[in-house]
Amino acid sequence: MSAILDVVMWLADNIFGEPAILIGLIVLIGLLLQKKTASQTISGTFKAIIGFLIITLGADIISGALSVFEPLWAEVFNLESESFSGYMGQEAFNGKFGSAVALAMAIGFIINVLIARFTRFKYIYLTGHMMFWTTTIFAGVVVQVADDVSFWPLVIFLSVVMGLYWALQPAVVQPYMRKVTGNDNVALGHTSAAAVLLSAWAGKWLGNKEKDSEKIKVPNGLEFLRDSNVITALTMGILFIIGAIVVLFRDTAGAQELVASTDQNFIVYAIIQSFTFTAGIAVVLTGVRMFIGEIVPAFRGIATKLVPGAKPALDAPIVFPYAPNAVILGFLGAFIGGIVWLVILGNTVGYVFVPTMIVLFFHGATAGVFGNATGGARGAVIGGFITATVVAWGQYIMVRMLIPDTIPDTGMWAADTDMFVLGPIIRFLSQLFFG
Repeated sequence: MSAILDVVMWLADNIFGEPAILIGLIVLIGLLLQKKTASQTISGTFKAIIGFLIITLGADIISGALSVFEPLWAEVFNLESESFSGYMGQEAFNGKFGSAVALAMAIGFIINVLIARFTRFKYIYLTGHMMFWTTTIFAGVVVQVADDVSFWPLVIFLSVVMGLYWALQPAVVQPYMRKVTGNDNVALGHTSAAAVLLSAWAGKWLGNKEKDSEKIKVPNGLEFLRDSNVITALTMGILFIIGAIVVLFRDTAGAQELVASTDQNFIVYAIIQSFTFTAGIAVVLTGVRMFIGEIVPAFRGIATKLVPGAKPALDAPIVFPYAPNAVILGFLGAFIGGIVWLVILGNTVGYVFVPTMIVLFFHGATAGVFGNATGGARGAVIGGFITATVVAWGQYIMVRMLIPDTIPDTGMWAADTDMFVLGPIIRFLSQLFFG
């Protein structure tokens, strides 16, 4: 039994814990099942892994620019992060519960595949880092309710919950995913499903589908605004420069630290960060096109041989190429919503909501694409605002009312929109089974 557990743990750490390897393995199996030539199999597998890593690198570039953008605007509004000094750190949490999380991921993935094989929910969740993160968060919720829960009951509970979530979440979003992509080849496998659905519904009722964000008419003299890269750089440049100017005029320790963080002129530094952000978007879009070009045809082997009708559920950036302008409109809506709610929450319930820009971007941008699909440019902005609303109030409820001292890291689990819907449900089930 110990040897079997060691093998499963190795697979969990080295396959499911390494999304690029998991993706490559899936593509390899799909191509082998289609009896492709050795040349086609090697080429397809390698290009899928490379495409995925390009997406990851692009996301890292975006996150790096946002790691400058976030403290910049936090200083503008004189914000201080909520203190999490009394909470268990990620390293300590992994040391105590990491084995259960890794094993639950592996078993949960098998359950997901079995559900896809034997039910009408034909989606296989392949967003590896989200698989790890959601399993970790739900483990934290369980052990907060029952800190004495033993290893196997925790593993079994998490495995079932994750297997169901990974199978059902893409299925719920898929009707709107078809509107975004115009086909039924891929699904969304990301923890922004709650924001996506709300945005699609709101776009339908409050937006105007005829005013598609990708078909916005501009005067001949402003034709450069038709290029999504240009409009992204321009929009982020304005936001970065405004923030930088305000910081330069503030005489606080935080402002001085930001200015001292670079040897460049601070305005120039801010401008470079806006272009860096734009470059990250361009890298992501390049990776998505390469990745999709390999995984969709390769997945047909799995969909015809092993799991008939199966579709891959993939990370949020998979939708960005379908509406690049909506990506930025969604982020703008989320940014504005974050500012609005930090003022309202701070002046009503006394909670200092610090908008997490990485979450507001990836969730807001994704919601913007879906909002645009049902309600055009207006729907994209509304989708972003809805995302900020869910994040702001969800964070307040979780951090102030439900967050336990066993949650890992800095409470960032309270940043993903699906967590605000599922967190209380997992807590209730934990009390029912282990409380």
